[in-house]
Amino acid sequence: MAAAASAGEPVDDPTDDLDGYTPRKHAGKDKLLSAADRHLVGRFSYGITPRLAKDVRRAGSAEAWFERQLNPRKIKDGKADRIVHWWPSLRRSPADLWTRQITGVEGGWEVMDDYARWVLLRRISSKRQLLEIMTEFWENHLHVAAVGDGQFTHRVDYGNTIRKHALGRFDEMLVATTVHPAMLIYLDAAESTKDHPNENLGRELLELHTLGAGNYTERDVRDSARILTGFSVDHYKTWRPVYNHDDHYRGKVKVKGFHDKNGKANGKATTAQYLRYLARHKLTAEHIAYKLCVKFVDDKPSKQLVRHLAKVYLQNDTAIVPVLRELIASPAFRASRDRKVRDPGEDVVATYRALGVRFKKPAGEEADGSALQALVWQSDSIGIAPYSWGQPNGQPIDNESWSSPARLLASMRFHLSASAGWADEATHYREPKQWLPGRHPRFDELVDHLCQQLMHKHSTKRLLKAACVAVDLPPYEAIDEDHDLVKWGFPRLLTTLLDSPDHLSR
Repeated sequence: MAAAASAGEPVDDPTDDLDGYTPRKHAGKDKLLSAADRHLVGRFSYGITPRLAKDVRRAGSAEAWFERQLNPRKIKDGKADRIVHWWPSLRRSPADLWTRQITGVEGGWEVMDDYARWVLLRRISSKRQLLEIMTEFWENHLHVAAVGDGQFTHRVDYGNTIRKHALGRFDEMLVATTVHPAMLIYLDAAESTKDHPNENLGRELLELHTLGAGNYTERDVRDSARILTGFSVDHYKTWRPVYNHDDHYRGKVKVKGFHDKNGKANGKATTAQYLRYLARHKLTAEHIAYKLCVKFVDDKPSKQLVRHLAKVYLQNDTAIVPVLRELIASPAFRASRDRKVRDPGEDVVATYRALGVRFKKPAGEEADGSALQALVWQSDSIGIAPYSWGQPNGQPIDNESWSSPARLLASMRFHLSASAGWADEATHYREPKQWLPGRHPRFDELVDHLCQQLMHKHSTKRLLKAACVAVDLPPYEAIDEDHDLVKWGFPRLLTTLLDSPDHLSR
């Protein structure tokens, strides 16, 4: 590292000679994907790693990798699947979870923190990246907050239910989630009766999950709530889902174009027909197409693209995969490179993937401050922990919500702590010398090598200049494992690259 100048002595700028300078690129053994391939894979994964790039090359192209990802059952992912066994309470019954909470053994919030850790680790390590991306999308669209005195007992199964349908048909997913105990408890439908129908779920079903805001009347809401009466949960005893025939409203119902005599005590068939009607409604198709565009294309997608994807959705009987195929084939998607900002959870996952951090199964009780414990509060410190959004509309998926100066500073603090490898024995970090591309690389070669490893891109002159300033080194300085940069300054170098737009966008 350059020595500090004496008082009154001019300070050398390590970037003084970068004008007209061409950074020396490191010829890595792994060929970089094309910009177009990197865009597709980056948008439908939590960050391109050398291993993921190898999978893409093995598939033959990004499109071929995408097609393979659309059938996750054919992708072996045993390591990620086994992570759930790290936390026994994620497999406990709802009644057991409730008993443990009321007896002070384990709070529901503790179980849900472990659920968030499991999901984050699964996103970090899974080979089924597209499935994880789409599961998160639908868990956000059909949002049930994880923390809550009732719904937490069924929240793990609710997430698994969405994951099962994430690449299937929306009508089937809507039926499975609307009457799921977690959703019934969260939006108060579990206590709704024919005499006192609670309208929360009936309203959010129309506004958030299907038709969209402004596309229904108050009469629609009342009959929507009436249709859903009867579905409940055996609170405080077995916590199992039940259907109370005596609580089901009987009588004619009409919502938009759906109408039914609804004369039977068991209204399950009417409910299923109603939900499938909503799933196939033109307004639902446009609502879902719009949200998919916001997530994967642009915050303000064109009406033409939204209508086209909605048409594909309806033509394929609410199947999700054909819509995704059309989305990635659109000129708008191809033109949207690097225009989506990573949200807090995506930042945490992408950072650990880029750094190659490996998490180990906790031995006994996790210590406060361990890497596994930290996953949730790290996301929260940047903006929000997984599934903690307080409103039923799910956390924002637009750029503006996650582009404030406060969020950027929070990400920078997280990147520095992650790059420093501060965590306990629950993780494995690469030592600084393990990042070196050879024994005596020049600094500009090292920066380029790190860019390839962390972001699957070559360094730019602008990024090299930022790195030179951050660690006070000229681009041509030789680096070896005894250099002060390797001994003391490497976290600052890694952080500089992770703080760049190249890492913060997807």
